[in-house]
Amino acid sequence: MRLGVLATHPIQYHAPLYRALAEHLDLQVYFAHKQTAEGQAAAGFGVAFEWDVPLLDGYAYQFLDNVAREPGTGTFRGCNTPEIAEIIARERFDAFLVTGWNKLSFWQAMRACWRTGTPLMIRGDSQLATPRRWWLRIAKELLYKAFIPRFDRYLVVGERAREYYLHYGAAPEKMHFVPHFVDNVWFRTRAEEARHTGPDVRAELGVSPDASVLLFVGKFIPKKRPADVIAAADRLFAAGHPVEVILVGAGELEGMLREAATKASAPVHFAGFKNQSELPAYYASADVIVLPSDGGETWGLVVNEAMACGLPAVVSEAAGCAPDLIDPGKTGFSFPLGDVAALSDALERTLSLDSTAAHEALTAKMETYSLQTAVQGTLEAVQRES
Repeated sequence: MRLGVLATHPIQYHAPLYRALAEHLDLQVYFAHKQTAEGQAAAGFGVAFEWDVPLLDGYAYQFLDNVAREPGTGTFRGCNTPEIAEIIARERFDAFLVTGWNKLSFWQAMRACWRTGTPLMIRGDSQLATPRRWWLRIAKELLYKAFIPRFDRYLVVGERAREYYLHYGAAPEKMHFVPHFVDNVWFRTRAEEARHTGPDVRAELGVSPDASVLLFVGKFIPKKRPADVIAAADRLFAAGHPVEVILVGAGELEGMLREAATKASAPVHFAGFKNQSELPAYYASADVIVLPSDGGETWGLVVNEAMACGLPAVVSEAAGCAPDLIDPGKTGFSFPLGDVAALSDALERTLSLDSTAAHEALTAKMETYSLQTAVQGTLEAVQRES
């Protein structure tokens, strides 16, 4: 079986899936753009960097010629790779997977698949709760209901994505569960190492040994609402709970967050941006991961990372992963978007969870949201099309 894949650029979360699929079928991955360190900063990370985990090992790939006037991943026309149409016509894949439709390159591939009769698959994490202007919602109703039903298979990452596809006319029998996941073994192993022999993050940051640590990991940008974590921690601290906050990340809101931290009673520690290999030590140092994002957070893979490291989560109901990863009272709790009092209450309840029961629930959850499940679902979809 031969599977072609088109992605915007190498992404750390996709590489494990590509490597695993390459062991089972003839896989060729095409990238529309070669991201730079400066491009990462512009994408909201706030600092220029290169990922410190392998993104291109273990599978066949090709960078396409991006002829966009201003190449990048931030705009629809930033990825313009007309050669993908010729490649699809020539290679005659058993199936071809696009990872979205928000770039011109994807449409070039989609049209080529429809023209050549190549079975076309989609894997994305759009959700209906993403904030949109009223006129854009109306336009999407008309446009999306015209093309979304034309996909041959839908690789569904979670419940919100399934609802999204169904809303726009996708056939449920064409859906295969290919969940969002991280390399659970990699994160778990490194978190265990950090707990025993790794750097003492708490000591380095000056966290009290007796404190319960609330951890935020992500870009300091509006949709992620990191200030809500500080506000909720302050409520808990005022009520007598010895909590402290660790913020891992950087971005446009850092100045505002530092100002809020100076006014807060609960101690707040800024760890700065951390690359992939550094994160397990921070998950190992914490007691709960917090994701207070709005509906623009179509998933929230930091929750997968934290859970793989044994950390329960408190997640906004608006975040895409909430219905999949949060089993209330077992893996954590969710709360209404922007409700700091409810967030504070959810944090208090999560910190009081039985650690043994929570560990068992998190382990079971990650067995479902795993590389193995994603590979199995993808292979089933390709075989059904071959």
